[in-house]
Amino acid sequence: MSHADLVHRGLPHGGLPQRHDGRLPQRHDGGLSHGRLPHGRLPHRRYDGRGLIQPRSSMTTTQPTGVGIGLRREHFAAIEQCERRVGWLEIIPENYVAHGGHALANLRWCAERWPVVAHGVSLSVGGPDPLDEDYLVGLRRLLDELRAPFYTDHLCYATIGGVNFYDLLPLPFSEEAVHHTAARIRQLADRLERPVAVENISYYATMPGGTMSEGQFVSAVVEEADCGLLLDVNNVYVNAQNHREDPRASLAALPLHRTMQIHIAGHVKEGERIIDNHGRPLIEPVWALYEQALQAVGPVPTLLEWDTDIPALDRVLDEADRAQAIWERVASSWSPSHAPRTARSA
Repeated sequence: MSHADLVHRGLPHGGLPQRHDGRLPQRHDGGLSHGRLPHGRLPHRRYDGRGLIQPRSSMTTTQPTGVGIGLRREHFAAIEQCERRVGWLEIIPENYVAHGGHALANLRWCAERWPVVAHGVSLSVGGPDPLDEDYLVGLRRLLDELRAPFYTDHLCYATIGGVNFYDLLPLPFSEEAVHHTAARIRQLADRLERPVAVENISYYATMPGGTMSEGQFVSAVVEEADCGLLLDVNNVYVNAQNHREDPRASLAALPLHRTMQIHIAGHVKEGERIIDNHGRPLIEPVWALYEQALQAVGPVPTLLEWDTDIPALDRVLDEADRAQAIWERVASSWSPSHAPRTARSA
């Protein structure tokens, strides 16, 4: 789905203001607080194979475990009254960096109650434009105050020449793109001073110039960047169906040993294609693929995404409860000997 759809989910007035040329406005330093950044680097962290980023010092981070949901504007009031199980929350940081108001107040309240992690949509990790250094300062401050153990984004590009396409676009599956993107992921991890994981995106056309399969490309990027994988199970299914592949084989082709987090979501059928719209319940084949993924990677934190046609919070939590039951069943028999390899620490 487009990152414009995602960004608009959390803002009290419908999204980031746009300039007349369609680009995002220049962001300035900002986050949850306006205090100065701490001096020096944060302690390094390591991935322990169970979905946790462990500090190498006594610094405390808030660790997500089990199944969480996305924090969305439509649920701001309901989440503050919620008495049901909510494992953890994921936010779209573009909705909070250099923004205030009710959304920020709600986030502060939630961060006192649940672990919160951030999943970015506009950094254009694989794109040609330089990373927005001003935005990264604000993002780092937000992550620090949330005590977020890691940061995730998409393995894609979204801007060229300062023009924002408001979508998550596929990269060419080429060696050149591997080297370029891996270097930028390392740069991002250094700026944020925490591990980074990138998501396998849904794509509907293959970019020219590719010399690899999707699985080979994603594997090459995360190995060269020494980063984590945010495994989006629905994207695996969507891509496999649209490109006439076996979803189980597509899943196995990804670098599953690098998985730090999982996303699951629904999709919609449009003619001969299926579209990753995050606006429906999961279908049974995706539930089955999710369980297969957990059996392969272990009980890593799972995020249920529901970003369009958002129903009441209770309906979202019903879906999350089903995922939690699967997660607990797999976790009960998981052996640490199956743990993924260590991913790069910032």
